[in-house]
Amino acid sequence: MKQKIIATLSASILLLLLLPFAGIGQAKNVISTHRVFPKIDKIAEFEKAVANHAQKYHSGDNHWRVFAIQSGPDLGGYHITEGPKSWESEDARGDISPEHQTDWNKNVAIWLTDKQSGGYSVYQESLSTIALGDFTDKIQINHVYPKPGQGDHVAAILKKIKKAWEASGVTVAVYMSSGSGPTQYTLTTRYKQGLKERAPGFRKPFKEVYETVNGEGSYEQYLKDIAEYTQESWSELLFMRKDLSSK
Repeated sequence: MKQKIIATLSASILLLLLLPFAGIGQAKNVISTHRVFPKIDKIAEFEKAVANHAQKYHSGDNHWRVFAIQSGPDLGGYHITEGPKSWESEDARGDISPEHQTDWNKNVAIWLTDKQSGGYSVYQESLSTIALGDFTDKIQINHVYPKPGQGDHVAAILKKIKKAWEASGVTVAVYMSSGSGPTQYTLTTRYKQGLKERAPGFRKPFKEVYETVNGEGSYEQYLKDIAEYTQESWSELLFMRKDLSSK
């Protein structure tokens, strides 16, 4: 009897020790993205087909949010985000069913041009000022590309910028690309109050706030660091299309 109690206690202790690792392994902080561009005269057909596809095949971890790209070099395209999910759930998903793939190829892809892009990114909680799942309908995405080997320096820059965002009430979700081309940080400003947040005077000037939280003269160093450690950056506005997204 004594041995049985000891064995039970040992098993319980082992389970408790393993639980934290299980929790870490199942973190749902991965987003996959797919950008597609419909033929200019087939937008209505594409929108109907992609909405039907999202409802039939994308729920749970594979939930779709579809955005119309309103500005920048990809104007006219659609930005599809899937997730958030974990790498483990992506493994467990397995191959997409033949029915799923056939629906995409025969009912959606036929309305598209050959231009497309896609990839994976991981939410960076330590650099963000808004929770991963706290979404908004209007967003701005800043694509920031570090120079080779300078990713850690760019992360350090973003930590200082985060202090200014927090002081100003700017809500930004930061992601880092994973296995998807050049290293990229995507800074997604989520406009909780709409595009009026972009208007001059809505908030104090960024330079003023940045120097308030990081010290006098820090903005000049910020500009030097951006020039030294980043390769390129560009931005765009996107509007959520709930009618095309998963319900």
